[in-house]
Amino acid sequence: MIKVKELTKRYARTVAVDQISFEVAKGQIVGFLGPNGAGKTTTMRMLTCFLPPSAGTANVAGFDVLEQPLEVKKRIGYLPETPPIYPEMETTEYLKFVGKLKDLSGADLQKRVDYVCGRCAIADVKTRLLGKLSKGYRQRVGLAQAIIHNPDVLILDEPTAGLDPKQINETRDLIKSLAGDHTIILSTHILPEVEQTCEQVIIINKGKLVATDSVRNLQARARGAESVMVEVAGRNGNLEAPIVQHRLEQVSGVSRAVCKQQVDSRVFFEVESQKGRLVRGDLARAVVEAGWDLNELRPAAMSLEEIFLQLTQSEASAEAEKTPAQESKPEQPKLQESKS
Repeated sequence: MIKVKELTKRYARTVAVDQISFEVAKGQIVGFLGPNGAGKTTTMRMLTCFLPPSAGTANVAGFDVLEQPLEVKKRIGYLPETPPIYPEMETTEYLKFVGKLKDLSGADLQKRVDYVCGRCAIADVKTRLLGKLSKGYRQRVGLAQAIIHNPDVLILDEPTAGLDPKQINETRDLIKSLAGDHTIILSTHILPEVEQTCEQVIIINKGKLVATDSVRNLQARARGAESVMVEVAGRNGNLEAPIVQHRLEQVSGVSRAVCKQQVDSRVFFEVESQKGRLVRGDLARAVVEAGWDLNELRPAAMSLEEIFLQLTQSEASAEAEKTPAQESKPEQPKLQESKS
């Protein structure tokens, strides 16, 4: 549904997006992540034909963003970080206006307006001026205008910004329900939101692609070895954490055991194995043979926040290591030209 190859955007001497390539399959929800200034918004503006790329290609719903921008715009719904609303218009008036721009008319237009008002929970403000609505309601009206023409592709830039916790959950559920029929790119700074909503993650940093994979595969790549959470309970009174730690670290293949918490006679450990070693079975036997109760034994997944920081910081470190060597070389006119 979306194919991006070596997409690049230059502004004078700044390269905002630097030869990124990725693909998004039909019906997927993809999280688009990166630090502030990484190039996320610039990429989305190129995909929605608001900005022309400096180099590379982007194909959306079968159409090239440079050669067939009008066909692309017919098939996308876009919610920028600041919703594109007119404060002097009423909610339904505005939605009908957007619908007409998307070639809807008559009964079909009214049907879609009623549908998006219900889906986005804005039916109670149909006759209110947009300028009088709260930020949360304006955000939901922005989402309604993005889906009013039932687009193939949805590109959402911070869709839950300004919403309260209840509205955030409702918006997440709405986005999930739209998957399958729609291909969705979701840009957000709320990483747990991506973990709960998205099937695939694209991470960029300083305009370059850092990673693109499922959350589960990124966790496995970032961890590099098995890590499990273990809850052990003593059968007779309190249990001493150092004794349990020593026993767990004696298991073949375990690199270390870290006590996370102790509550009365229960202790919680995160146990890391050596690379390529599976230790869950041996851990379970060690706990039982020691005469303790094994209350829990499960894989410990890295949070998306940990993965994000690890990947972006490693990129920054790599750039920092290159800098001294680059500075020691004489200036290359060709390189200067490519940066401009």
